[in-house]
Amino acid sequence: MTREITLNDLMEAHEKKERVLVDVRSPGEFEEGSIPGSINIPVFDNEERAEIGTIYKQVGQEQAKARGLEIFSAKLPVFVEQLKALDAPISVFCWRGGMRSKAAATFTDFMGLDVNRLTGGIRTYRQWVVQALEDYEFSAQLLVLNGYTGSGKTAILRKLQEENEPVLDLEGYAGHRGSIFGQIGLVPNNQKKFDSLLITDLRRFKDSPYLLMEGESRRIGRVHMPDFLFEKKERAPQIFVKLPIDVRVQNILDDYHPDESKDAFLEAFSRIERRMHTPVAKDIRDHLEAGEFREAFKMLLVHYYDPRYEHSISRHEERNDVVIEAETLEEAYLKVKETLAQYTVKK
Repeated sequence: MTREITLNDLMEAHEKKERVLVDVRSPGEFEEGSIPGSINIPVFDNEERAEIGTIYKQVGQEQAKARGLEIFSAKLPVFVEQLKALDAPISVFCWRGGMRSKAAATFTDFMGLDVNRLTGGIRTYRQWVVQALEDYEFSAQLLVLNGYTGSGKTAILRKLQEENEPVLDLEGYAGHRGSIFGQIGLVPNNQKKFDSLLITDLRRFKDSPYLLMEGESRRIGRVHMPDFLFEKKERAPQIFVKLPIDVRVQNILDDYHPDESKDAFLEAFSRIERRMHTPVAKDIRDHLEAGEFREAFKMLLVHYYDPRYEHSISRHEERNDVVIEAETLEEAYLKVKETLAQYTVKK
């Protein structure tokens, strides 16, 4: 009889780092979304899972079980050694808390490891994520870091993250930078992954006096920001960063490394080319094709991105939000930190 653990107990133990979470589904399923912080030690690889699924559909359940047992038995010694190497209490899970997690927990428990399995599997976790986001209520002050394209907002947020500041890294959750070029060099996440990462950090920062996020649009790459967060963002105080245009261009070059993805930039540019005046668009395309990215990005900022921000800037200034003017990214970062200091005491 395998021991089971409820989702609430598992989440509490995971947050306290008392148990290691092991997703025993196939690598393909794991990539589609899992519990943040879990590791993948699959019972079946992608091909084996597909084979068993075919047997189940074409022959029957018993034959599929028999083939699954045959495959898992052959790899059991290696599987057990992988779990042993974690040197910690373990909670395993599969999709519905069924055969795969039961087999994994049963055999490893027999070998003397401290192993239990999640009741209901990751399907239960996914249902919890959806409900948790629907029920979430802010107790912290939400602050929004905004600014022209290339103002180093993401770099500032990542540096604050390194200092354990309460940052909601929406672009990181989405695997996308939020612009027309935002997917270049990244692997975009699906909504399941985005939601899981978001609620994990919302819970992690539940006692923080403030939360800081970037001024994203409702859609970020392949995912959508939850309504409650988007509406809160629209009303939240803004910290608006202004940097010289040449500094912004350099920030973009440092972030995107366009010389490594020239074709991807040309393909992405084709999606906005028609929205621009023809002579300007042609000049930008010529620069991109010639690998003259500094010139291309400067023209994109002046003729495309900056005009789209003008209305936003005037709205922020009318609301008396904080506007930070700096000559370098480092100076902007330090001024953002000074601004955040006034929110460190929870009211």
